[in-house]
Amino acid sequence: MYNETVMDHFEHPRNVGDMEDATVVADVGSPECGDRTKLYLKIEDNVIVDVSFKTLGCAAAIASSSKATEMIKGKTLEEAWALTNMDVVEALGGLPEPKIHCSVLAEGAIREAINTYRKDQGLVPWE
Repeated sequence: MYNETVMDHFEHPRNVGDMEDATVVADVGSPECGDRTKLYLKIEDNVIVDVSFKTLGCAAAIASSSKATEMIKGKTLEEAWALTNMDVVEALGGLPEPKIHCSVLAEGAIREAINTYRKDQGLVPWE
């Protein structure tokens, strides 16, 4: 069902765990399947210098969160905001069609965290 890259990120997720010195934390869930992702970002000078996550969900949700964290680490907030779930799916080498929605969780967590940070800084959230 899953390719080798997806299974590798599921079995050996990168950047997993709590982050005590996070700048911002976002906790989002999927109404479709009940999966949840908690994303931690450490932001310095508009750059994501560290990221971690905890996902309660299926292999696709965990692999998507893992890959997404790799893709945004070291990026500016603008670059991270531009990341879409389909970018993550492509980087994973694909997901089965019924599991594509699982990749939306990572994108939603990134955007929620960025907008929470922007609000905390007195900035207008992005749409």
